[in-house]
Amino acid sequence: MVEAIVDVKALLALNIRIIRKKWGFSQEKLAEASNLSAQSISDIEGCRTWVSSNALERIAKALDVDIYQLFIPSVKINGYETETILYNRLMRLRNSMKEDIDKRLDQFYISEKSFSQ
Repeated sequence: MVEAIVDVKALLALNIRIIRKKWGFSQEKLAEASNLSAQSISDIEGCRTWVSSNALERIAKALDVDIYQLFIPSVKINGYETETILYNRLMRLRNSMKEDIDKRLDQFYISEKSFSQ
């Protein structure tokens, strides 16, 4: 079963928690790294408060992500958080483009090599 996250505050809270845990940060460690209080991080992750743009910038910097990444919807499959759908699409696009570029470079190299001989 796939459950999409649509509430922006819940989406932000979930993504902050997921990324924080991926880094192995406790709420206290994220608070310290972002120069916010542990209570603020708890309130943001608990959807009890909205985050200011300044705090959002500091959290994103502490988690080493761009702000927009905190708003990319995640999916929950059988109770487990997975990588974002958008991330997976971007990776497929990147791989496809890389293959195309590699093919074009190979063709260019072959034509240049035959031209110079």
